[in-house]
Amino acid sequence: MPNQDDDHALAAELASTAGRLLLELRAELGFADTNALKDAGDLRSHEFLMTALARARPGDAVLSEEGGDDLKRLDADRVWIIDPLDGTREYGEEGRTDWAVHVALWERSSARPGRLSAGAVALPAQDVTLATTSDGAGFGYTPVKDPEVIRVAVSRSRPPEFVRSLAERLGNVELVPIGSAGAKFSAVLLGRVDAYVHAGGQYEWDNAAPAVVAWAAGAHVSRIDGTEPVYNQKDPELPDILVCHPTLAPMLLAGIRDVSTETAPEG
Repeated sequence: MPNQDDDHALAAELASTAGRLLLELRAELGFADTNALKDAGDLRSHEFLMTALARARPGDAVLSEEGGDDLKRLDADRVWIIDPLDGTREYGEEGRTDWAVHVALWERSSARPGRLSAGAVALPAQDVTLATTSDGAGFGYTPVKDPEVIRVAVSRSRPPEFVRSLAERLGNVELVPIGSAGAKFSAVLLGRVDAYVHAGGQYEWDNAAPAVVAWAAGAHVSRIDGTEPVYNQKDPELPDILVCHPTLAPMLLAGIRDVSTETAPEG
């Protein structure tokens, strides 16, 4: 286990280890009963992460998609925000690799308001873990600059209608369906797509770890209105997100504003 002071290494180790457990469970149970596999995956990863965090950081609070929320975390100075299995649907489909494990740390101090400070996104079926580092350098990424076609990651099952409208408005956008939110963020950072735009329903555990990793890598991350996402809120719903190379952000945000204005109800 990483030393007490290295939250970055701890996040990476926990996300990677949870991912290996999920791969082992997939191999053990197979895909004959996908509902049983998905339920077992959620539970095994959640229990592992909760136990490991209680041992490694006993004074910290935890917000997990799979756990209860007594809101005591609102008074804590350190809160781990985790999604034990992001992309449960994809995890239950044989051959799919676009699912993830998210581990993020939110911190506040007398010197600054609360913000995400460390995190990791493991893509176990791709043998990849993207994480922040203690020196703040991140891992970096090399996106295509000024691409002729902007590849935008969207949900496999429910791509937002406004993203379709955005693609039509900009004219040079290709929509790329990808599974989990973590997989979509990671596709941007790995240069497989140029942006990820989402609206219509997410929670803090869906994007906290991907967001802090993307910030560390030098990407633009914001709500679709351009404001910075805020974490460890009483209501954990955080329904929309944009991640892309900083040079693409002004164009995409302007297009989103135009489409939103056109589709807003009168009144």
